[in-house]
Amino acid sequence: MLQDKDIANDYLNGLNASLKGYAGYISDANNMELRQTLINLRNGDESRQRTVYSYALQHGHYKPAQAASQQEIQQIKSELTAGQ
Repeated sequence: MLQDKDIANDYLNGLNASLKGYAGYISDANNMELRQTLINLRNGDESRQRTVYSYALQHGHYKPAQAASQQEIQQIKSELTAGQ
């Protein structure tokens, strides 16, 4: 019998995989109606992902990585904006 933790993690894995897929489909979509439909589907999956993530976190089913330091955040920001 599956436990809540297993169900939440399986669902999160599926949502995360679909979110990665949408990025490619959206960027390749030439038809604007199809593109908007894909964006709407992605947005729905992002919302569901956040809900399931919050549930898993609150119930101790997920432990996030250690938070980045302010210095690490600034370094990444600098690297990402250096070429702009």
